[in-house]
Amino acid sequence: MVKTYSQKVYLLIFIVAIAKIIAAPFLELGNDEVYYWTYALQLDFNHFDHPPLVGFLIRLSTLNMQWVSELSMRMGAIISASLGCYFIFKTTAVLSNERAGFYTAVLYQAGVYTGFIAGFFILPDSAQLIFWTASLYVMSLLLFGNKEKQIGYWILLGLLIGLATLSKVHGLFLWAGFGAYLLFTNYKRLFSVGFILAVFVTLLCIAPIVYWNVVYDFITYRFHSERVTHTGIDITSFTTEIVGEILYQNPLVYVLMIAAVVAFKKIIFQQKNSGRWLLWMSIPLILIFWTVALFNPTLPHWSGPSFIPLMILAGIYIDQQKVSWPIYLLRTSLGFVFTILLALVIIVQKYPGNFGSQQHNNLGEYCPTLDLSGWKEFSAAFKTLVAQDQSSNRMGKSPSIFVGKWFPAGHLEFYTARTTGLPLIGVGPLQDIHKFAWLNKQRPVLTIGADAYCIVPSNVPFDVIKAYGQYFQNIDSPVVIDQKRNGVVVRHFAVYRMHGCIKLPAPAFN
Repeated sequence: MVKTYSQKVYLLIFIVAIAKIIAAPFLELGNDEVYYWTYALQLDFNHFDHPPLVGFLIRLSTLNMQWVSELSMRMGAIISASLGCYFIFKTTAVLSNERAGFYTAVLYQAGVYTGFIAGFFILPDSAQLIFWTASLYVMSLLLFGNKEKQIGYWILLGLLIGLATLSKVHGLFLWAGFGAYLLFTNYKRLFSVGFILAVFVTLLCIAPIVYWNVVYDFITYRFHSERVTHTGIDITSFTTEIVGEILYQNPLVYVLMIAAVVAFKKIIFQQKNSGRWLLWMSIPLILIFWTVALFNPTLPHWSGPSFIPLMILAGIYIDQQKVSWPIYLLRTSLGFVFTILLALVIIVQKYPGNFGSQQHNNLGEYCPTLDLSGWKEFSAAFKTLVAQDQSSNRMGKSPSIFVGKWFPAGHLEFYTARTTGLPLIGVGPLQDIHKFAWLNKQRPVLTIGADAYCIVPSNVPFDVIKAYGQYFQNIDSPVVIDQKRNGVVVRHFAVYRMHGCIKLPAPAFN
């Protein structure tokens, strides 16, 4: 019999995790998920576009790559969401009580970002959620749990923020929000031994990121800086960010967070200044991304973690309401996100068509469901084609697979190259092939006279002759393999045979 709110939270975590475990095998890995598989293939201090921790998480969840499947890849994200839910419950309990903590836990699981995007799909955000939420919990203990004078908690906080940063660099915003709160409440804490020691531990943690970027001439930051150099106000980008945030947080959860912020002065906080701390840990980061979005295109999940403190605020707000509408929205919000998950599984498996282009030359372009289906079926057909080519001597021995973009390179790496044993080589500018430029360096070198395949899904158009005609003596007309869903062709895969390498592609970087 579930009697306490802590038991209710454990049951909530268990039920949600089981639902995700059941759903995971029915959805093939998405563009980002298969790309981060490459981080696990080649562990490093840092990678072209993100820090390294998601690669280690994949290694852990796949038992050092001995159990590789959609479920094993996503287990890290599912466990991360479960731990994050627990830490948020504990944080809210420190600030208020366990009932408010339970409400916060429901909001966390109902959040599309926390419970579904980063809590189901394996992303750098998945790894970061563990340490972001754990950092908030330790901060609450330091500020409101009489742990301030215990150096061990400060060291732990520094370590957790360091690990959050090793997941995604904006983990450093945890220090920014925490430092700003201390500055405006008790600035002397900024000069305490514990605070200084904690910052030092974080700096030690991120030293590998700095070292890697020194070696590669800060290539990560040059890449990201190029994404935010637009000038002039962009209303479309700003609107997209706001709408995206609402959808990514779950519209019902978003309403409850807004209601809590509006009613902030009416909320009773048992711990002095705890409400101010929650705002400092959320609002500044949200405003930063709004400012960036006003001038540059952004992605809504970038600001995802900044809403977690507002979930805590909303949980406390709901606990103190005497009207029923917040509880109704809370219950409905959890059903909303799992309806999305169920609908996604059904659509990806059964929908007779696609939601993108219907033109033959780019069939399926802009259809998101194609990222999550068809790759296994194609890879099996391609493996048969390779075997036939080898037996008929139509292709040379040990051909490679050429690819010019990081997507669909990730899918072709995970589903096609991994199952056929053919090496995949990224050939193109660094900004197009990303991590594959580094993977090239540990793969068999292309030789003069060698043959290769190039695979072009119709939803990701690519001019093979223009890109690779200079490297091969001749390129055959493509073999077309159709992807069907419920009897309807939703995408074509064009397989080009490229014969007799006459020129070696230059590396993307030296």
